Amino acid sequence: MTSTYTLYGADVSYYTGKARAYLRWRGVPFVEEGATQAVYREIILPTVGWPVIPVLKSPDGSIIQDTADIIDYVEAREKLQPPAVPNGPVQRFVAQLLHLYADEWLVIPAMHYRWNFNEDFAYYEFGALSAPQLSRTEQYEVGKKNGQRFKSALPPLGITPDTVPGIERSYEGFLADFSRHLAEHRFLLGARPCLADFAFIGPLYAHLLRDPASGEFMRRNAPRVTDWVGRTHSGQTGSGDLLANDAIASTLEPILARQMQEQFPALVDTVQLFTQWAATASSGAHVPRGLGEIWIDIEGARGPAQGRTFPLLRLQAVTDAYDAMDASAKARADALLERVYGEPLKTFRLPRRLTRTNYRLALA
Repeated sequence: MTSTYTLYGADVSYYTGKARAYLRWRGVPFVEEGATQAVYREIILPTVGWPVIPVLKSPDGSIIQDTADIIDYVEAREKLQPPAVPNGPVQRFVAQLLHLYADEWLVIPAMHYRWNFNEDFAYYEFGALSAPQLSRTEQYEVGKKNGQRFKSALPPLGITPDTVPGIERSYEGFLADFSRHLAEHRFLLGARPCLADFAFIGPLYAHLLRDPASGEFMRRNAPRVTDWVGRTHSGQTGSGDLLANDAIASTLEPILARQMQEQFPALVDTVQLFTQWAATASSGAHVPRGLGEIWIDIEGARGPAQGRTFPLLRLQAVTDAYDAMDASAKARADALLERVYGEPLKTFRLPRRLTRTNYRLALA
């Protein structure tokens, strides 16, 4: 039995970057294999049932698909220190909040900049990944065919001509906020990376730095963020630990406030749709990926989007972390939430718990 993990993914992939950065930081032996047509046909589709990356194969042959599941699986199997998910209750809560933001909201600027500024580059990348044996011209045609599935996700994400100005203002504001934080701290929660950092790598590496047009923009306007992406994606372990006494840097508060003002209202509207659906659904039922239309508001730019259900699983991890706190930690978390316009999160809960069965979202 091999002691090496295998990561099936791609440089062009949002979530592969997250998993890769974590595995490098964790220091476990792994090899990465490109998700070619053969890999999809022989490994991913027969096991997972649908075309998705990254997928991790454990040394014992187990297949793990979601990046949060990959991190949890490796953490439990390897039992190494320090942990990826902070032990401090408030830091754990904030790490899960930032995880939700990176995985399920920063995807909006990431997809906007890829498909509205880097489309041809993405087609070449998808083609080279899927069919490395073909010529460059043939790869472009394959990549264009494969890439249409991803490009078609823009309207469901709420990326429309009406919302693009707000998306760009918000992303530029985020880069400025993150740059100010990095002027004082090497990583999101202190002097070493944690779950939140790996989650931020998802949008910031593959789409927003590696893609040429958006990458040039980041290098020019946010050199500290560019440096952080390089350090975190390479697996740098850092020079110390998370902030002492379970503290949260005040420089993170503008990022959290942006999340609460933009993402939280969309989650509330999605939960309303989920509540209606779940009222007549049985435990174990697979949850649809989308449940109807919501409206998003980003920097005053409003437009329709799909009420996507997977963010609710990340939201559940946030509220679970909050509910697990003792009274003292909860008081500190409450004070933070009040400063970042997140007070409604104290009592906001899903009407039914979620889980994952057979690599799909389901009612517990």
